[in-house]
Amino acid sequence: MVFKILILVLFFGLMIGIGLYCRRHATDVNGFVLGGRSVGPWLTAFAYGTSYFSAVIFVGYAGQFGWKYGIATTWVGIGNALLGSLLAWVVLGRRTRIMSQHLNSATMPQFFEARYGSAALKIAASAITFIFLIPYTASVYNGLSRLFGMAFNIPYEYCVIAMAVLTAVYVIAGGYMATAINDFVQGIIMLVGIVAVIVVVLQKNGGLTAALGGLAAVTDETVSTTPGIFASFFGPNIPDLAGVVILTSLGTWGLPQMVQKFYAIKSEKSISTGTVVSTLFAVVVAGGCYFLGGFGRLFSDKIDIAANGYDSVIPTMLSGLPEILLAVVIVLVLSASMSTLSSLVLTSGSTLTLDLLKGQFIKNMKEKTQVLVMRALILVFILISVVIAIFQYQKNLTFIAQLMGISWGALAGAFLAPFLYGLYWKKTTKIACWVSFLFSTLVMTANIFWREMFPKFLQSPINAGAFCMIAGLVLVPLVSLITPKPDKKVVDDAFACYEEKVLVPQREALGDD
Repeated sequence: MVFKILILVLFFGLMIGIGLYCRRHATDVNGFVLGGRSVGPWLTAFAYGTSYFSAVIFVGYAGQFGWKYGIATTWVGIGNALLGSLLAWVVLGRRTRIMSQHLNSATMPQFFEARYGSAALKIAASAITFIFLIPYTASVYNGLSRLFGMAFNIPYEYCVIAMAVLTAVYVIAGGYMATAINDFVQGIIMLVGIVAVIVVVLQKNGGLTAALGGLAAVTDETVSTTPGIFASFFGPNIPDLAGVVILTSLGTWGLPQMVQKFYAIKSEKSISTGTVVSTLFAVVVAGGCYFLGGFGRLFSDKIDIAANGYDSVIPTMLSGLPEILLAVVIVLVLSASMSTLSSLVLTSGSTLTLDLLKGQFIKNMKEKTQVLVMRALILVFILISVVIAIFQYQKNLTFIAQLMGISWGALAGAFLAPFLYGLYWKKTTKIACWVSFLFSTLVMTANIFWREMFPKFLQSPINAGAFCMIAGLVLVPLVSLITPKPDKKVVDDAFACYEEKVLVPQREALGDD
């Protein structure tokens, strides 16, 4: 116990120290929200990866879907790496950085306003962002606190409050730059920790071959009567597995806290390096988490799903680890959770300040006032999410995976298509954006309150979220083709940034001669 506490004290001290060190980068809006658009390739890549994967993935998703689909759940990690990281950087990275700077937008709602010439879109997008980031934040607290309760026997409420206070200190002090540097440190811990955990868990089960053999021997006729189904290539339920892959992979393309990482890219090199680093990070962390979760049923004699839910799977798998490795795991999950939480609260605070208060309620807000208000709103957002996380836990309202599915489905479903088409297609209309916003938020809200009225496949928030993302990609172009054309001047101004001439060294481009 002394060793675990010592590790945590050192970790907390490092995080706070970085936050205080980065105060000089957070004196104005550009520095506080985007780090002055000067964040290097490694910091950007790790900021993307660590914001992507949190305790929701490690505890909630890996546990639940590993139990349901067996080793086939590794496909989720592969999808996260290829679709959620590699393709996201290739398709969105450069264009997002160029157009967002050209339009002078620091948040996704500001992008919608400038790209489509509609202040109402900005207000709607900021409201959607604030409302639906809260359940995701609550799920992050939930996953971490379960592991802390196992390791330290500390009440859930104390874990939630401690994590919230620590995150608030370094985010409020150092803004985006503190978040990016801490993400890098936390990312290294995550990489080392997940590899160590997988090795030890497999060794406890006789090695990889023996563990796969044991998994093949597991039967559950309520899931499938096929022998060895949990050690099979695609598992017992391909449609539901595909829904998880789509939600957790394609979802990053429309999440404000993920896309905002591209706004802060420093240079062309940052894009190429960031693409490779973030993809490899996702392979190890996401692939490792889901691969580990696939062996959950080997511990079925110690797990009571009916009594404790799927969120107990991973904590049970880790409960027998050596004390030193358990301390590493705690810091691993703490790192994953705090990196995601810091990104969420920074996104929410900046969105409310820059997109809702400034210009709408306070016409002339000075630079220093904006930064001060953002810091205050970060505290408010953290307080609200803490209250919801504690209430959700005490009332046992839903699983971690369901909370994340609701949040990602609403946010990415609403924003993905308008943002993607806005970067590439001049004919995208603001009416099409409104349709995408309304469709996904209404569907996901209805899924919360009237789930039993949905078709069986869509009763799952995860499948409903994946459906909203795909539907948006279809609805936006269709509605754009049948609604009045967008303002030509607004569109031409937005796309003019791609045609600007820049000088580059000859090693990057051959001269005309």
